[in-house]
Amino acid sequence: MNCDGVEFVGGDAGGITIWAGAEESGSKEKSKSKASDRSVRSTRADSASALGKLTSKQLGEIAEAEFIAKAVGLGFVVAKPWGDSEPYDFIVNPKKSFVFWRVQVKSAHTIGADGGCSFRAHDHNQRSYTSEDIDALVAYARPMNAWYVMPVRVVAELKSLMLYPESRARRSRFERWREAWEVLRRAVRRR
Repeated sequence: MNCDGVEFVGGDAGGITIWAGAEESGSKEKSKSKASDRSVRSTRADSASALGKLTSKQLGEIAEAEFIAKAVGLGFVVAKPWGDSEPYDFIVNPKKSFVFWRVQVKSAHTIGADGGCSFRAHDHNQRSYTSEDIDALVAYARPMNAWYVMPVRVVAELKSLMLYPESRARRSRFERWREAWEVLRRAVRRR
């Protein structure tokens, strides 16, 4: 079964719609699980106004749901640790492999005046992530649907990072990590 995506449905009765597509007999069927009563397709503008009403925790949960859909769709197995006690959000494993990555997902839901998206690269105690905490940081610039998959060594000792997914004038040193999902297929280098 392939996971085709996650959609944010705006409005007062909004929620998250997660769907998975399964191919049977050469045709593609979709089954939907809706977190809302209404089946509303949102435009980018509708989503933006609805997102403004959500808390940062809710926005993070939306990004985590989209991460699950993206990673599973790319052939990864994704597991969520119970509770919020670990410094990582997910354990990710390429199918049929003994490689396991501790992944922290960060997201940006707005675009700055300079065309960039700002991300925190630290935990709740303002400590930069280290290889003792996580193996990879995934930054998701939601307005542009841009994913950056970085080994922890790239963000170690940083408190924040700026990404410019749609800017031709400004480039981030992290641009080489855009859509770098192959990182999670390699052996993890831990100290």
